[in-house]
Order: sequence, then structure tokens, then C-alpha cells
Amino acid sequence: MFKTILSTVGAYKLYEKWLWRQVNGGVRPEHIAIILDGNRRWAMDKALSIWSGHEKGAERVEKLIDWCLKLNVKSITLYAFSTENFNRSKDEVVEIMRIACENLQKIVTDERIHKNRIRVKVIGRVNLLPEDLQQVINNVERTTRNYDEHFLNFAFAYGGRAEIVDAARKIAEEVRDGKLDPEKVDEMIFEQHLYTSHLPKQDPDLIIRTSGEERLSGFLLWQSAYSELCFLDVYWPDFRLIDLLRAVRTFQKRERRFGG
Repeated sequence: MFKTILSTVGAYKLYEKWLWRQVNGGVRPEHIAIILDGNRRWAMDKALSIWSGHEKGAERVEKLIDWCLKLNVKSITLYAFSTENFNRSKDEVVEIMRIACENLQKIVTDERIHKNRIRVKVIGRVNLLPEDLQQVINNVERTTRNYDEHFLNFAFAYGGRAEIVDAARKIAEEVRDGKLDPEKVDEMIFEQHLYTSHLPKQDPDLIIRTSGEERLSGFLLWQSAYSELCFLDVYWPDFRLIDLLRAVRTFQKRERRFGG
């Protein structure tokens, strides 16, 4: 009720403008990563089908792209579906795959993607996904692979431990084949074998998690070593520009020490 009143009188818009002025003069995070959490709980609170929560969450990603472009954020990495999420009910997993397929397909003809030269990539064990979704992913990645102004990554069928294991496996194969001297393996070499190796800056400056949960759940385990963390008590489908600006403002107020 209180939110409805604020929205009616335009208080949110005023607050949004005030936050924008505060953020505008500060250092912008180059890479923002977000754990998109709370779709199911949002739907249950509203007595809607679980699919409605996932669909609303996908719509919110559309708005997020616009907001991040306005903030001139170079890279966005979104945690949408973990390897553990395959353990959900078959019907829910099938529906999530359908929604992902439809929304990724839209990217191919999205003017914002081409105008802003956004490279789109799905990071994770893509081979675990349905064949039709894999084909859509290949098409999207092929269409945008030469873009380098902005980067939009979807962590799908993703696990942080799985990413590290896959990187270690690739390195081991190169050593076995005589392509890599094991004495040369260091952090830089390891990072070149991560899912995020295509990014100009792999480590997120800021990681946001919605829904009130305060953990990373295996998200970007290697890359998040010195990321600033921001946990928001809002379900992803209700995420607003105000929430993004507040998170960026929090980031700007922190002193980053990188272990020093």
C-alpha cells in the first residue's frame, strides 16, 4: 500500500533522480554481476504460477540492459540458472529452458545489441542444455562475436566449482599434449581458461544478489575474490533502477583494498 502511494505521487521518480545525481559524479563499476534470485518466491507471494515469476524475471533483464547502458557499464554477468537447478521439477526446468530460448532468440534482432555493439555469451556447461537452446545460443554468440563495446553474459547451467574444474581440465590437456609447460602455469594462465576469458575485465567490481539471501552460491568463485558484495531485500522481478543505483552508490562509498 505504502509503495503504491509513493509511486502515485511520483516520489520514486524524485528519489531516482536524486540517486542519479549522487552516482553520476562517482566512479562507475566497469563490470557488474547479478544473482537473479527470487522469481519463484515472487510468484508464490502473488499466488501466481512459478512460470509467471520466471517470465517476469526475464522481462526485468530487458530493463536492466537499458539501465546499465545508461550507466555506461561495460560488462554485465547474470546468474540465471545453476547446475544444481537441474534438480528442480521437470516441468519447471522445461519452462525455464523455453523462456531462455525465446528471450535469447530476441537478442539477434534487438537494435540495442547491435547499436551498442554488445557481445552476448552464455557461460557454463552449455552441453547440458537442450539441443534447440544450444542452437539459439550458438546463433546469438556467432552474431555478436565481433562486438567489443559492451559484454552481456548469461551464467546458465553454471557452477563456480564446475568452471574451475573445467579450466583445470583444459590446462591438463594442454600439458599432456605438449602445448603448455606446467612450470608456466600461473594465475594469468589459469584465468585464460575460465568461462569469462573473453572479457576485458573478468573480475566483477560489484556483485549484487536479490531476494535477501546473503551468499554467492558458487557464483564466479575465482573472479569474485575482491568484488564488492551488495545483498538486496527485493525479489528479482521487482528490481528497479532505484535498487541498481543504490547498489552502485554503496560501491562508490567503499574503499577497495584488494587484499592490501
